[in-house]
Amino acid sequence: MRAEDTPLIRLEDYRPSDWLIDTVDLDIRLHHNRTRVRSLLSLRPNPAGRPDAPLVLDGDELSLSALRLDGLLLNDGAYTATPQALTLHAPPRRRFTLMIDTEVDPSANTKLMGLYRSSRVYCTQCEADGFRRISYFLDRPDVMSVYTVRLEAAKMSAPVLLSNGNLVAAGEIAGGERHFSVWHDPHPKPAYLFALVGGALDHVRQDYVTADGRSVELAVYVEPGKADRAGWAMDCLVRCMRWDERVFGRNYDLDVFNVVAVSDFNMGAMENKGLNIFNDKYVLADPQTATDGDYASIEAIIAHEYFHNWTGNRITCRDWFQLCLKEGLTVFRDQEFSSDERSRPVKRIADVRTLRTTQFSEDAGPLAHPVRPRAYKEINNFYTPTVYEKGAEVIRMLKVLIGIEAFRAGMDLYFARCDGKAATIEEFLACFAEASGKDLTQFARWYEQAGTPTIIASGRYDAGARSFTLDLAQTTAPTPGQPDKQPVVLPVTLGLIGRAGDLPLRTTSAAYAGDGLIVLDQPSLSVTFSDLDEQPIPSLLRGFSAPVRLELDLADADLLRLFSADSDSFNRWQAVQTVASRALVGAGRNTAKRDALAATAGELAEVLIPFLRDQAPADPAFAAQVLRLPAQADIAREIGQAVDPDAIHAAHRGLSAEIGRRLGPHLLALHETLDTKAPYRPDAASAGRRALRNEALGLIALTSPEAGARLAEAQFAAGDNLTDRLAALAAMTLVPGESREELIGRFAKSYAAEPLVLDKWLMAQALIPEAGTLDRVRGLMQHPAFSLGNPNRIRALIGGFAANLTQFNRPDGEGYGFVAEIVIALDRTNPQVASRLLGSFKSWRMLEPGRKALAEAKLAMVAQTPNLSRDVADIAERALG
Repeated sequence: MRAEDTPLIRLEDYRPSDWLIDTVDLDIRLHHNRTRVRSLLSLRPNPAGRPDAPLVLDGDELSLSALRLDGLLLNDGAYTATPQALTLHAPPRRRFTLMIDTEVDPSANTKLMGLYRSSRVYCTQCEADGFRRISYFLDRPDVMSVYTVRLEAAKMSAPVLLSNGNLVAAGEIAGGERHFSVWHDPHPKPAYLFALVGGALDHVRQDYVTADGRSVELAVYVEPGKADRAGWAMDCLVRCMRWDERVFGRNYDLDVFNVVAVSDFNMGAMENKGLNIFNDKYVLADPQTATDGDYASIEAIIAHEYFHNWTGNRITCRDWFQLCLKEGLTVFRDQEFSSDERSRPVKRIADVRTLRTTQFSEDAGPLAHPVRPRAYKEINNFYTPTVYEKGAEVIRMLKVLIGIEAFRAGMDLYFARCDGKAATIEEFLACFAEASGKDLTQFARWYEQAGTPTIIASGRYDAGARSFTLDLAQTTAPTPGQPDKQPVVLPVTLGLIGRAGDLPLRTTSAAYAGDGLIVLDQPSLSVTFSDLDEQPIPSLLRGFSAPVRLELDLADADLLRLFSADSDSFNRWQAVQTVASRALVGAGRNTAKRDALAATAGELAEVLIPFLRDQAPADPAFAAQVLRLPAQADIAREIGQAVDPDAIHAAHRGLSAEIGRRLGPHLLALHETLDTKAPYRPDAASAGRRALRNEALGLIALTSPEAGARLAEAQFAAGDNLTDRLAALAAMTLVPGESREELIGRFAKSYAAEPLVLDKWLMAQALIPEAGTLDRVRGLMQHPAFSLGNPNRIRALIGGFAANLTQFNRPDGEGYGFVAEIVIALDRTNPQVASRLLGSFKSWRMLEPGRKALAEAKLAMVAQTPNLSRDVADIAERALG
């Protein structure tokens, strides 16, 4: 397929479905390669649809076995069936039933969409349009139906049978060799939320009573023998359910809530109503096989999928253009949950790091798109950082603009008004406009315009008038299809820092909304603050109040004073990041400026030494973030054009090593004193101590390879948890030589039976920034741990290599060629994973001319491959466009 052969679906072309399906009765008889599906649909004409429209049901690689209308078998002339659609030419203009028989092969379904078999477990993935791979249907989110599902299978191969809703019947048949279960979900839902699971699974269970008195049975299902690793997921589930009751007033609404972990899954997890299906890496955890980062991710993703019960399931999307309505809002909710459960400042810093590395780079390249796209060819390609992470930032800005109380009132109104509906962004914003009394028309531009705005800020102090004037301007660079940008609403939270800390904010400017908030909704504005007896240093975008770039005319000395005196933790961290970023951008652009890195390291060391001595022990998680420099990909994005990845890497290594050298004794002391020898605990405080200790180890390894290798080997040998052992491995990847290879081998041997741990081992090697890494990765593809059929393995090894700034962007172009070849091969079996891997080319236009030409050639090679999937053809076309 060529991308130009795929029709473009536009938001403005939306029209309601011509038909509605009130109820769906499914009878599914599971078999590894001949699963029989019978669907009984109760249909009626939609009053809002076209009165004479045929009934066209979606399909994808389906084969029709039989079709009955109101119980009568239809002859061939009454309908047309193809693998992609079932058309009833003259359907009755009244309520009627349609019984559809299909047969599917779960074992052959390598796309992992629809019904497939993973490690002998039957499972489904139906978002965005996977249900049409199970049965012909109106597979669109605004067709919501009540489902009753009967599952049948051989008891030996699938002793556990699960679906959406409540279990209403179960029993044995055929002399006990087979059994069945019947599930009923009373809440109407679109087909993308349908799910089933069948297989041999262990589980842990717990009873829960909601705030309104409903008894709920919670269960987490995992592969046999792994139930002891499901406890953390259950603990997270209970905590997030209670949090949602307290913070958003949302109670759970069924008698059961089931979580299932599977090993082959294209996504992180799926929020199917009452039956969440997870990639097992986001469920399984114990100290020996999961890191602190894994524990935090499990907590966040368990919460995310559970929170979808209201923001996604009870209220769903009218169409896929509204995807951010459920995803951006739910990401915001899971971020807030994690912030309350852990450290709010540290969580905010981590989220902004992710936003800048993934979403800002998307905004800066050919794949840029608005939070709500206006058109698409393949919806699977819009499950992006822009929809998720930037979508969450838009919700956060809304809360900042209208305040906590009005935001909660708007959410309550949204839940009350849109419950049971397929909603739009306009309906969502209308609730907050009504609750706050504010006009949100201009704010809605955040959903329509692509690109990352830049705020240009400068200040001037008038000693005679005892006043400080802050000048702010906004601009957004052109993006594909949007050359001209309109001003957006930017909430700028701020403080003014004097010798003793925060100074009072006194102004009569209409742009000042009070409580340290300026609303920048024009191309530029000025705000003057009065009654100031000293020249202040402005602290802008506190808490990162808007997803923007900030250009601020502060000297490094002023920024480092902010680090020492600011009351806002985010801006303290940001001050150090800005000083480091300036130096790295300068050295990355011009290697002659690399000598200046030593001076920057000295400036940073002057504030970091007392910080590590006096403050880091009290908040080690924050200190770990402070010690970590901006990512190399962020520096490349800031340079923006004629990027030389090798120069950026050399500058980054140079500054890190110089900082490590100047902090050397303090880092060694931290590494020793933070080793408490206490039993492993996944709580935030313990994780923070490990994070700082391991950050120190990495800097020591860069500064003194011999000392770093010695400490890493000792930490690996003594480590009683994967966090410390993996950090030791990561430190050793910075130290070439036999010791490194020996530790890599020991790690693989220690975890030979743990695929999720070996994913980390694969990625650690794929990220080594050395010329031999590509050959190493090719060799690892032959390792028994690797499989092109498993998305986790692909993301670890091939995705890890594609994130390796210097080796993916090798000057000979071999890195581009390798990834392009994998994309083409993978496209034949799993187009979704292939298209996401092709997204690693998103920043090719900013490269220096030689690499740019080589990357473009490999992209063109992919685009010209015959019979490409819609997924990959779409990404290739947009990347080259």
